[in-house]
Amino acid sequence: MTTTIIRFITLLLVALLVGTMFGIMIGFNPAALTPSTYVEQQQHAIRALNTIMPLWGVACIILTIVLAILTKEDRLKRYMFLSAMVCLIVAGVATRFGNQPINSVVMTWTPQTPPSNWIELRNLWWQWHIVRTMAGVAALCLIIVSVLLDRNPAS
Repeated sequence: MTTTIIRFITLLLVALLVGTMFGIMIGFNPAALTPSTYVEQQQHAIRALNTIMPLWGVACIILTIVLAILTKEDRLKRYMFLSAMVCLIVAGVATRFGNQPINSVVMTWTPQTPPSNWIELRNLWWQWHIVRTMAGVAALCLIIVSVLLDRNPAS
């Protein structure tokens, strides 16, 4: 029963984490925004997500490691959980060393006077966001499949 609860919590948290990433990718592509709108939107998102998302990601990584340990008798599931963990770490590294340094710079801007290189930084941030989103989606897929492998095929 404990393993089932951990699977449920892991699936829920990873799905919410990746859903947030995916929602940003689908709904907040900044390419068509004016400079002031981009700065306002980005600063709002940074204030709302810059602390909670990395903590959430760490929790997902830890829970995925726990699931890998709990499934040590099943090599396929264990490797799937470990692969999901690697994908979550890739997303975390992209966030920490790609997106967050740019976030720190964006927080110093004013909407009325963004710097001359704002488009370059916007595009670089977006590229890192795509990387972390794809890594997150891969992790979620691996976790879902590994959990579904536990189902009785006759049911």
